[in-house]
Amino acid sequence: MSVDAYLRRVGDACEPVLDRLLADAAVPDDLRLAMRHSVQGGGKRLRPALCLAAAEACGAADAIPRLLPAAAALELLHTYSLIHDDLPGMDDALMRRGRPACHRVFGVATAILAGDALQALAFEVLARPLPGVDPAAQLASVAAVGEAAGPAGMCGGQALDIAAEQRPPDDAGLRRLQAMKTGALIAASVAIGGRLAGVRAERVAALAAYGAHLGAAFQIADDILDVTGGGGDLGKDTGGDVAGGKPTIASRFGVGAARRLAAEAAARAEAALHGVGGDTARLAALARFAADRDR
Repeated sequence: MSVDAYLRRVGDACEPVLDRLLADAAVPDDLRLAMRHSVQGGGKRLRPALCLAAAEACGAADAIPRLLPAAAALELLHTYSLIHDDLPGMDDALMRRGRPACHRVFGVATAILAGDALQALAFEVLARPLPGVDPAAQLASVAAVGEAAGPAGMCGGQALDIAAEQRPPDDAGLRRLQAMKTGALIAASVAIGGRLAGVRAERVAALAAYGAHLGAAFQIADDILDVTGGGGDLGKDTGGDVAGGKPTIASRFGVGAARRLAAEAAARAEAALHGVGGDTARLAALARFAADRDR
């Protein structure tokens, strides 16, 4: 199965789960509509796909039906970050996933609350018991996702990204920024697939290493697409990083060098799979997709 076909398969499985999670009649109408607007606007569903592919590689042949709620929770968490990233005080983006950014439709206050609500809902779903999963492994997964999303992970990376507009980091600082902002949640998404499948710690660590390298490849590809616009329908603003004075791998080293760095990161991700065992062909293909994508 091709990467595109697998992403479609995961996306088709996720949509009804996400729809149910966002259908609570007790949620105020404007807030519920804002949450649905952002979650159901499309997207690659890459983080759920990485979680489920990792679980499958670790022997959970039934990962898609059994672990789907946890995978969908990762999409909720990712979408919260996009809503907040698009706000006027952050990147002030007009478009996301092919439609107006959440704050452009519902206002800044409701967009902030929609992001907050999605983050809380994500952790609620992650904490719900899953069939056949050791509660200790699930608790460790919740903690790992919290760490990846928090001040030492995604939120910290966003803070560094804001600071970089005034104080551009050196090369090591730029890589640290991107590893926290993008790579941390991607690495956690992969690692919890192994945790929920019940594998030993060393295999989880190999999955996390794979995810960290894939996250680097993904972010470098994003940097390139921000400059070039890509060959596909990105569904979001481009050129914003350059206009905002934010340093990226592509702006600092040039597009050609950035493409080589993305390919090298994908190769390191594939090499890390040797410590995972099982059938990791799909994970390898996802690493190459992260580096080569045009959307």
